[in-house]
Amino acid sequence: MRRNLAKYLPDQETIRRNAWLRPFQSALLHPRLWHLNRHSAAGAVAAGLFCGLIPGPLQVIGAALAALSFRVNLPLALLVTLYTNPLTIVPLYLLAYQLGRLLTGDSAGFAAPPEFSAAAFVGWTEAMQAWMLVVAKPLALGLITLACGLAVAGYLATRAAWRLYLIHRWRRRRQHP
Repeated sequence: MRRNLAKYLPDQETIRRNAWLRPFQSALLHPRLWHLNRHSAAGAVAAGLFCGLIPGPLQVIGAALAALSFRVNLPLALLVTLYTNPLTIVPLYLLAYQLGRLLTGDSAGFAAPPEFSAAAFVGWTEAMQAWMLVVAKPLALGLITLACGLAVAGYLATRAAWRLYLIHRWRRRRQHP
C-alpha cells in the first residue's frame, strides 16, 4: 500500500529544489512528514479532510500547518484536501448549513439570499450583509461539526483499511511461503 501511495506523492527532493520553499526547509524536511505508515497516513487523511472545508486556497495552507503540527505525512494531507472542488463544495456547504441549523434548533427554513438589483445596489448590499449575518452562525457551526466528523471518520477508515490490507498480505504470505 505504501508503494502505491508513494508514487503519487511528491518527495523531499522536490522541496529541496523549490526556491520558494527553501526558507522553510528545516521544518518541511522533518523525516516524520515524509514517512508513510498507518499512523502518519491516518493523521494526514484526518488533517486533509478537516482542512478541506476551509474556504479557498487556504485549505492547502491549513493542511500543511496541521501536518507540521501533528507530524503526519505532508504530501498526503495536501492531496486529501482536493476532495473539495467546484463540483463538491456547494453540496458540502449546504450540508454544513443544514447541520448547523439542526444543531442551533433553527426551524425557520432556508434563508434565501436577496435578489440582485443594480438599480438599488446600496440597498441590495445592505440586504446581502443582513442575510450573511443570519446564515453565518449555522454555517460556521455546521462547517466545524462536519469537518470534525469527516476527520474522525477518515482517520478511523484509514486505520481500518490499512489494517485490513496488512491482514490480507499476512494471510497471503502464510499461504504462499
